[in-house]
Amino acid sequence: MNHQPSAINHVLLELDHVRKTYPAPGGGAPVAVLGGVSLQLAAGEAIAIVGPSGSGKSTLLNILGALDRPTEGRALFAGRDLGALKENELAAVRNREIGFVFQQHHLLPQCTVWENVLIPTLTAPGELRTSAALARAERLLERVGLKARLAHRPAQLSGGECQRVAVVRALVNQPKLLLADEPTGSLDHANAQSLGQLLLELNREEGVALVLVTHSRELAARLPRVLELRDGVLA
Repeated sequence: MNHQPSAINHVLLELDHVRKTYPAPGGGAPVAVLGGVSLQLAAGEAIAIVGPSGSGKSTLLNILGALDRPTEGRALFAGRDLGALKENELAAVRNREIGFVFQQHHLLPQCTVWENVLIPTLTAPGELRTSAALARAERLLERVGLKARLAHRPAQLSGGECQRVAVVRALVNQPKLLLADEPTGSLDHANAQSLGQLLLELNREEGVALVLVTHSRELAARLPRVLELRDGVLA
């Protein structure tokens, strides 16, 4: 399986022999979760990562998203070594350059669709909270078919609609990278198919790189590049 992106695009994200271990309960030997992962992701590229439960997929995604640091090796994002950044610098990368979509939508129940989508802009620089940002949010909500739902709260939406709101929220700050962790896992087949197609279309339309972690081989097969993680190693 080819782990290298096309040479015509510049590398956005690179893992260089990344290992991750965690202390064992009771002070035993450390538990190895990732055992030397190397990969490259080009700007605008879309890849799927598959593998059984416990293979390290979520840990890998956390490192890709600057939520966790490698024990060994390097994770580079847009040429920066994430392991060398301070916590406030990592937070800025996560808030402004990476979007996250999880299996559960994590929308705030007391907020409307419009308010939920704009939450990431609250920590962005002033220029991102301008009318241009509001226009982008409105355009994306229209693009995913939710313009008529702006005043609705999550409890008034279907599961598929809530996940589409979560996708728009992840894209509102124009990130370079979108990380999706089992985004269709809580949806029925029809909604899962629809959301998977939406993510692929937005990857192309918005030029955002996409890393999709999924148990669904059917969904993974729709992406141009599929990597398999087994026992902490890319096969």
